[in-house]
Amino acid sequence: MERAELLVDCRNHHGEGVFWNPADSRLWWTDIHGKRLWWHEPATGRSDSIPMRDRVCCFAPRQSGGFIVAFAQEIAFLDPVTGDMQSLHSFEPGKPGTRMNDGRTDRQGRLVAGGMRESGEVDSSVIRVDADGSVTTLLDGIGCANSICFTPDGRNMYFTDSFVGDVWAFAYDIERGVPGERRLLNDFETEPGIPDGSCVDAEGALWNAEWDGRRVIRILPDGTIDRVVEVPVLRPTCCAFGGENLDVLFITTSRLDMTEAQLTADPTSGGVFSFRPGVVGVVDAPFAG
Repeated sequence: MERAELLVDCRNHHGEGVFWNPADSRLWWTDIHGKRLWWHEPATGRSDSIPMRDRVCCFAPRQSGGFIVAFAQEIAFLDPVTGDMQSLHSFEPGKPGTRMNDGRTDRQGRLVAGGMRESGEVDSSVIRVDADGSVTTLLDGIGCANSICFTPDGRNMYFTDSFVGDVWAFAYDIERGVPGERRLLNDFETEPGIPDGSCVDAEGALWNAEWDGRRVIRILPDGTIDRVVEVPVLRPTCCAFGGENLDVLFITTSRLDMTEAQLTADPTSGGVFSFRPGVVGVVDAPFAG
């Protein structure tokens, strides 16, 4: 089995939402429950974090500068330097037991992000945020949205409801930004963990971080798992290709709800790990607004 190595020993409470930003040559991710945005510069080895007023569940760079941010209950534009924020959308205000969770931009620069049931039994949804700030609901009845990412040509959207465990591939209308017919990619029945965050490589394969599985797997378009990368902590959460040549796979992890015994066994839980898989990735499009 191949193995990822520790890159940043940041020990996030719940690291997530990792992406590479070509605009500043930095790797960015969020510590959701730590309420901080983190960055790492591979060229210098420097890392730092920025405190947030609320939990950031996923985010993406904007074409016009700054970030679009999915806070727990709100979508907003954020300038990470000044802290200036412009609210766009209140997420599910009638559902106090839900929050935002996972999301990425599609190839046209629209943010597709989904929520989760954090408490209670009320389901959440997946929304699309267009460049003009308008919001459209794409999917309903979601327990925990994860694995949202898009094939290199943008014509398929990968998705999982982690509470169910199946990974799906939706046909994706790139003109209208709407998922259509879906097919089962992999049911995870033979996997030790639960499907969490994902990204794709330039060959069209899906890389998925397995919560409670100590691994990241590569799933081919036909659903076959052809690579397994060991992550030496219990809870990998998300992955993204980055580096100047997009040839490094970066992996966030979590310490959420781990016992003292588990943390003693895996003290670097919550760190960021890296691995060179021998294939290159596809950088996410910046949000078009």
